[in-house]
Order: sequence, then structure tokens, then C-alpha cells
Amino acid sequence: MSTTKSPVVQPYLFFQGRCEEALEFYKKAISAEVVLMMRMKDTPDPSMRQPGIDPEKIMHVSFKVGETIVMASDGCETTTPKFEGFALSISVATEAEADRKFNALSEGGKVTMPLEKTFWSPRFGMLTDRFGVMWMISVMQ
Repeated sequence: MSTTKSPVVQPYLFFQGRCEEALEFYKKAISAEVVLMMRMKDTPDPSMRQPGIDPEKIMHVSFKVGETIVMASDGCETTTPKFEGFALSISVATEAEADRKFNALSEGGKVTMPLEKTFWSPRFGMLTDRFGVMWMISVMQ
């Protein structure tokens, strides 16, 4: 029996200055829970403090959605984040829960596929939230 741990793949999102706003949104929309947060001013390495960067901005945050850890940051860029080529997928137990999470995440965003019955799920839908992150919501069979 091996004692080494298997690798873990975790999404890391850069919100280009809107990380705290995104966190508050995800807390309400999908019951995200902050596990660890470090602001720019909290870094123990002074070389990481960049001139012109607000010390209150988030250097790193880990938050939990269900059993999954998602990591995020304000990043150091000032451009609009481009979350392209991937989606975060949430599987829930009931249609009511799918409706609630889908409606909450789509507030201020754009629905790309309304929640509907598919051959793999009684409810499945896709949306892009107000921060540009694409989500897929489905009810587990």
C-alpha cells in the first residue's frame, strides 16, 4: 500500500480586483465557505508587496463549495478577467436545489442553457455569472 498522496487538481480563479465581491456573491449563491484568506498586506515576504497594489486586495483565498476547494485571488492585472475554455460544474441532489443555485448564480449574469431535462439528468443548465465564470448545474441521477 502506497503512502504517497494522489495529486489534486483545483481551480484557481483570478478576479482582477473583484475577488472579495466574487466571494460574497458565492457565499450567498452557492453557500461557499472561506477556508483561508490572505490579503496583500499580510504577506510575510516584503518583496511580494507591489507598489500601487491596494494592501487590502486578496493575495490568496481558498473557499469550499460542498467538498471542493476552489482557490482565487485579485491577481495583479487590472484588465477584465477572461474565464474561457472551461466551466465549473456543480452536481446537486434535488431539482429544487438545482433551481436555487442556478437562479442565484445567474443573477447579473447570462443564461446560456436554461435548466431542463436531458438524457443524463432531470435538470441541467449552463450560465455565465456576473464575473465571467461559466457554470454547469445538474441534478445527480
